[in-house]
Amino acid sequence: MLFIVGILIVSVCVIGLYGIHGSYAVLWQPIEFGIIFGGAFGAFVIAYPKKIVIGAFKSIGLMIKGPHYKRDHYNELLCVLYTVFKLAKSKGDLALESHIDKPEESSLFGNFPLFQNDHHGVDFLCDYLRLLTLGANNPHEMETVMDMEIEIHHNENHALTAAMTSAAEALPALGIVAAVLGVIVTMNSITEPPEILGGLIAAALVGTFAGILLSYGFVGPMATSVEKAHAEDADYLNCMKAGLMGHMQGYAPQISVELTRKSLSSTVRPSFAEVEEMVNSL
Repeated sequence: MLFIVGILIVSVCVIGLYGIHGSYAVLWQPIEFGIIFGGAFGAFVIAYPKKIVIGAFKSIGLMIKGPHYKRDHYNELLCVLYTVFKLAKSKGDLALESHIDKPEESSLFGNFPLFQNDHHGVDFLCDYLRLLTLGANNPHEMETVMDMEIEIHHNENHALTAAMTSAAEALPALGIVAAVLGVIVTMNSITEPPEILGGLIAAALVGTFAGILLSYGFVGPMATSVEKAHAEDADYLNCMKAGLMGHMQGYAPQISVELTRKSLSSTVRPSFAEVEEMVNSL
C-alpha cells in the first residue's frame, strides 16, 4: 500500500505541479521514452541472466504487497515449533520422520496451513529436523550450516536488488543519450524558425528529465523497497534457526519457542503471554 502511495506522491509533486506552469504536450515524447526504456531493458538483458531478469519483474508484486511474512505467519510458526519440539521431546526425534518426509500430507503440519503452504519455510525446517533424525547432534556445526544456507539465500536476493540498482544508475546516462540524439535532430534543423527549434530543444531535454526522474524517483526506490522486503523475509529463517538451536541444545519446548520469539523484530513479535496462550490452546 505504501508503495502505491509513494508512487502517487512522486507523480503528483513532479509531474502534477509541473502542469501549473508547463504544458503536458511538451512532455509527451514517445521517441525519447522508447530510447530510454528500450536501451535500459536491452542493457539489463545483456548484463544479467534470465533468472534475474524475470525476478526483477516478479518483484513488482513484492513491492506492492510488502514482505511475505506477516504477524500471523510468525504466530503460527511459533506454534509449529512448539508442537514439533514437544513431539520430539516426548517420543524422540524419530517420531518426526513421517511428518518431515511428506510434510504436505502431515497431520501435524496440516493444523498450520500458513506454514504448510510455504515451501521455503517447510523445506528449511524439515531439512534440519531430518538431519537430527539421522544423528546430527553437534549444535555448532548445525549452526554453521544454517548460517551458510541463510547467507546463500541472502546473496541470491541481493543479486536481484543489485541488478535493479544498476538499472536505476544507468537511466540518467540513457536519458543523456536520448537528449544528445535530440540535440542532433535540432542541429540538423538549425535553419528552422525559433518556434520549431524551441520545440526540438524541449523534446531533447525531456530525455534528460525522464532518465533522472525514473532513476531517482522510481526505479532506485523500488530496488530499495525490494531489498528491505527480502531482508524482512530472511528474518523468518533466522527465527527458525534460533528455535532449532534451542531444541538441539536440549532446552524444553517452551524455552526453545521463547528463544525464537526473542529473535523476532518488534513489529511482528507477540508478547510472552500471547505465546503462552497460543501454545496452551494447541
